[in-house]
Amino acid sequence: MLISVVIPCYNQARFLAEAIESVLAQTYPRFEIIVVDDGSTDHTAAVARSYSQVTYLHQANQGLSAARNAGWRACAGECVVFLDADDRLLPGALAAGIGCVQDHPECAFVSGHFRYITADGTFLHEYPQIYVARDHYQAFLRGNYIGMHATVMYRRSALEEAGGFDPSLRACEDYDLYLRIARVRPVCCHKTVVAEYRQHDHNMSGDALLMFRTVRRVLRTQWAFAAPEPALRSAWKSGMRTWTRFYGKRVLKQFLRSCLDGDRRQTVQAFLALLQGAVTLVQPTVGTHRKLAQVVEEKK
Repeated sequence: MLISVVIPCYNQARFLAEAIESVLAQTYPRFEIIVVDDGSTDHTAAVARSYSQVTYLHQANQGLSAARNAGWRACAGECVVFLDADDRLLPGALAAGIGCVQDHPECAFVSGHFRYITADGTFLHEYPQIYVARDHYQAFLRGNYIGMHATVMYRRSALEEAGGFDPSLRACEDYDLYLRIARVRPVCCHKTVVAEYRQHDHNMSGDALLMFRTVRRVLRTQWAFAAPEPALRSAWKSGMRTWTRFYGKRVLKQFLRSCLDGDRRQTVQAFLALLQGAVTLVQPTVGTHRKLAQVVEEKK
């Protein structure tokens, strides 16, 4: 079974060779590599073209989702892995993924585990990932248990059915796709560590305001499907609170920093995001109302 590894790249030429080399080092032999240059202004093209095993595609800058869509639509593989240009696969990644796919022919995608590395490639630590055995859509409503996109191996047919990534999303496009697929198709996990997630100053997840707004937007698209079923509705609410708290703390730091820097535009944007988060988190329960009634009664 042929596996297509799609590497979208936008001005990450300094890391791209390592990403490509990590694919060439795979123990599973049947793969192709497609590098999608999303309008880079650095030497991405030169790096990609220096490898005879790489198919190089270029497009005007359209964002990560569009680059990934261009890659999988051009590929020949029955299965697809998306590797960001600044990350790496471990040598057994494709073998672990295809083994899980073959063991679970009903699944639209499978996912494994990952570890963090520094900007220079030094090992940091393994991500303490949970193993989800069932109810994957419900688990995704509570949070993104995958954490790193390169740990996922998709069936190409599942990407076609879902329509690929939403190009309107500047972040969380992978989480959005997991939710849309897992809602209608089985998915599964394995416990093998298959990828390395590089931490550096330009990681998209470092933009707290962008992540705060986008993850909440993505989760809101699932409310209509989750609301009618109590277990899913509870998972959705839990997920919204979790994401709001997680990125809300970071937005608060961004708000304070912009206040000190005198950046009025950033201050206003962060403040509005914090207000939205407060509305989400302040949801009085029946127990809260009873406590308030008791306090009022005691004050009489």
